[in-house]
Amino acid sequence: MYCKEYNLNKISVNLLWQYISTPTGLATWFADAVEADGKDISFFWNREESKAEISGMRQGSHIRFHWTDDCNPKTYFELRISHNELTGNVVLTVTDFAEQDEVDDSKKLWDEQISALRKRLGT
Repeated sequence: MYCKEYNLNKISVNLLWQYISTPTGLATWFADAVEADGKDISFFWNREESKAEISGMRQGSHIRFHWTDDCNPKTYFELRISHNELTGNVVLTVTDFAEQDEVDDSKKLWDEQISALRKRLGT
């Protein structure tokens, strides 16, 4: 498991929440398309489907997904928002799991994804 923080400056927490917790929002930066049926989520990249379930969520705070094809029930990826009331800065923390020899590649992939999110948010 690893965590990576991304400072998104003074972005609206409500706006960021829409981008990380809704199929429409996720489809603008995370995947080519996203479909939801309750807690079951389908992500599409190059017409290939990957399924996940929402395994935890707190409105405006965090959302946690578990890939359904992952045999380890303890793995997940989580997007967590923290807001510093004093400075107004918003940080998005990504928690993910990867094999030891794949952590660097996984972090690079998140860097690319969050770069796309930043463009959408205008930060």
